[in-house]
Parts: sequence; structure tokens; C-alpha cells
Amino acid sequence: MPESVPRLRMEGVAKRFGGIVAVDGVGFEVLAGEVHALVGENGAGKSTLMKILSGAILPDAGSLFLDGEPYRPKDPREGRARGIAMIYQELNLAHDLTVEANICLGIEPARRGFLRHGEIRRLARDALAELGDTGIEPDETVGRLGPGPRQLVEIARALVSRARIVVLDEPTSSLSAEDTRLLFAVVRRLAASGVSVVYISHFLEEVQEIADRFTVLRDGRVVGSGRIAETPLDRIIALMVGREVQDLFPHIPHEIGEPILDVNDLWGKKLPRGAGVTLHRGEVLGIFGLVGAGRTEFLRAIYGLDPVRSGRIRVAGIEDAGRLPHERIRQGVGLLSEDRKLEGLAVDQSIADNLTYGRMEPFSRFGVISPPKRRRIVEEWMARLSIRGRGPHQAVSALSGGNQQKVALARILYWEADVVLLDEPTRGVDVGSKVEIYRLIGDLAVRGKAVVFVSSYLPELLGVCDRIATMHRGELSVPLETRATTPEAIMALATGTREDAA
Repeated sequence: MPESVPRLRMEGVAKRFGGIVAVDGVGFEVLAGEVHALVGENGAGKSTLMKILSGAILPDAGSLFLDGEPYRPKDPREGRARGIAMIYQELNLAHDLTVEANICLGIEPARRGFLRHGEIRRLARDALAELGDTGIEPDETVGRLGPGPRQLVEIARALVSRARIVVLDEPTSSLSAEDTRLLFAVVRRLAASGVSVVYISHFLEEVQEIADRFTVLRDGRVVGSGRIAETPLDRIIALMVGREVQDLFPHIPHEIGEPILDVNDLWGKKLPRGAGVTLHRGEVLGIFGLVGAGRTEFLRAIYGLDPVRSGRIRVAGIEDAGRLPHERIRQGVGLLSEDRKLEGLAVDQSIADNLTYGRMEPFSRFGVISPPKRRRIVEEWMARLSIRGRGPHQAVSALSGGNQQKVALARILYWEADVVLLDEPTRGVDVGSKVEIYRLIGDLAVRGKAVVFVSSYLPELLGVCDRIATMHRGELSVPLETRATTPEAIMALATGTREDAA
């Protein structure tokens, strides 16, 4: 094979899911024996592109070539047979089986229907030896290994399959510093042996250390590429952020009052790690961070859904770190879950049921519910939040994503929450609904409510929030005044390329 032929070449690759364009005419090349970083914000199209490479999904358009030969896998099995190994953030291992069984799973050598256990052991030992001194024994049960060794077992399985390209998707999100160091040593050995590695990560300090070249995706398109050694990190960050804050973010003037939520040195089971912040009435506080940073865990710990190892939570002057969700609701704290269908809504139930189940006092007396009064209350909230539906008794599952999100928000407001915790409130909704949600957040601040707004979309935080804090690996930065910061500075904090000035 001529040296000029790349190991992988994609030309004009496109993929659409309904009305959403996930990948839009992407061209992408990876050379043999290189570590190529694929970076971009959440939702940029990285995972979709790699699923096309693996055969997990089929492209709508475009061509793929492996070592100069046409390549179009119809499923992951064919992709693996052609030398593509996908190692996802959520590892795909059988925890009850041994290391050697996992390494050879699906490709076990056999003779006349009987497994050749000696050959399985030899293949596993050879693959582990290629990774260096890992300390992993072939007969050890995978479930007893830590996250780092499990990651290496996945890589050993790729070697047994004679992988030509190994894709690592956020490989260090659950690893310690020592495990990360060991992983990097293995990645370098793979590249030195001629294996191509596609490294997907939001942690740009890692990209700078391990990658040879990079490609940046934004909104499903390639917006930049080059050699890591020749490109300042500020340039890569600018390519990732890319967009200017537009006038789609209505900022409603409001006054910030006294503190209502004070969190100090909060530690969860794994995340957050020593996080603290003070929130005021009438304030919109944004929290930015990348996948796995611990933003969701922070909100869940405050709300009482996740256990708190240590720390202090004070709501309206009352200190108690161990409250359960129903107690937080009584204190005036409301949470909009990131996954509205799984946790935020009972989608098979009606709008009225979802909105009022937690608070029936306004339309009941002596335990007897007044259906007409309940209907009027629900209709008022539907009008207030512009929830478009046939009426209070329509099933939430029949609503659009934006209207479902507004039902979840209406429930929190109907419960008269003073502290509103919003986890990705605009994810999966159309532009018109996003603007309505931004306006609603501003209205909450005008009414003296305190809002925590978690988002992976930096422009909306810059357009809506008074201050922005950044979470990186469970640690929360000191909030910055929105008018006094830049997207590049926030992204640098989120990727660990700049230390918090405080």
C-alpha cells in the first residue's frame, strides 16, 4: 500500500434523522499509525460519524475507503471483520466472564464444536503483552477490575480482532490520573505498531498530549483540521465554539436580591467534588461543562436524588444536606431533569396529571377534587407557557418535544418553586420553543426566583445568564460575570486548559 493512501478516507458523508442533520457532507482522513483527535461540542456529529464508520448506522450519502479500498459496512459485525474496533465510554464487557473470555468473545477458536481453551489463553496473553506491563491476568474476572484495566481489556480484544482502526470515545472520563497515564502508553504503542487511533475527547489537554493531528466538527460539518504541534489550543477552542451569540436570547431586566441557596464543599458518591456556589433571588446562574463533568450529579445532589458524602446545603437560611426530594419540594426547590421522558414526565399520562399530581390543594377540599377547577388551573398554565395541545387531558406523549419540556417547567412553577434547577432545558426542542424557554427564565428572575441553568450550549448561557460557572471533572469554578467573560475563556476552563483564577 503506498504511503500516500490514508488508512481511512471519508468523502461527502451525510446522515439525517428526520428533520435533524447530524452529519453534513463530512470529509475525514486518518493515516496509518497516527492518533487523530476528533473534537467538537456536544451534538457536533462526532458519535454519528463514528457509528457510520463502525457499521452501526448507514450513511444517507458519501463514500468510505479503508486502505484505498471501498468500504460500506452493513452492520457492526462487518465493521469489526474489516478491522474497525469501537471502544465506547460505556464499555461493552461481560463482567461475569474472565478477561480471556472477554478478549476472545465472538471469535473463540474451536475444533469440532469444542472451544480450544489453550489457544484462547495464548491469544489473550499475546494481546495483553502487546499492551505492555498492565498487570492484568487472563483468568481474572472482569467485574473485579477497575475502570482503567477494563478499558485495556477492550483494547486487547481489538488487537485479537486484528483491528486497523481503534476508536476511543471519551476514554478517560472515568479514569484516575494513573489509569490515564497507562492508557496513553498503550495508545502510543498501538500507533507505533501501525494501528490508527481515533481519539474523541473534550479534554483538550489530553488531545495536546496524545494526538498527532485533529479534526473539529461543528453542527455536523468539518470546520478545521491540522497538526496538534502546529496549532495553539486557543485556535482549536475557537473552532469548537465558532458561533457568535445572536439576538435570539431575550434578556429581561431584573434585580438580584438576597441569597436563597448556599452550597459549600459538596461531595457526592463520585461527583461532584467539593463544589460550592451561592445563588441569589432574581439571579440566573449558568453552569457549563462537557459530558461527564458532573453538572447533572451536582443538581441531583442538591435536590436529594443522589447521596451526599459531605458538604453543606442551605436553602432560605435552613441548613440540611440530607433532604429527600419531597422535602426539597416543600422547601421550594424544583428540578427539571435532563431526561424528561425517563425522569421528568409520565409521558403516558395527561398534561393535567403531569402538572398537578404533586400539588392538589388548589382544586380540592376535604380530600374531594373539583375537576372543573382543576381544568381551569391547567388551562391557565397552558396559556401562560404557550403549551400547544388539544387540552388538559391530552397525553404528554402526543406533544412535541418543546411542548413536553414546557409541561415539565409548568409543573415546577405550579409547585411554586423559589429555586429552579434546570438541567439542559432546551435539549431536543425547536428554535421557537427555545426562545420561549429563554423568555420564561427571564420572567422567573423578574419574579424573584433563583435559577440554575445547566447547558452544553455555551451561546445560550452567555445570552441568558447573569453569571456562569464551569464544571470540570466534578470541580466547580468561581462564577464569572457574563459580561466580563468570553466563550474561549469558558471553554478553556471546561477542557482543563486554564486554571480557575480563584
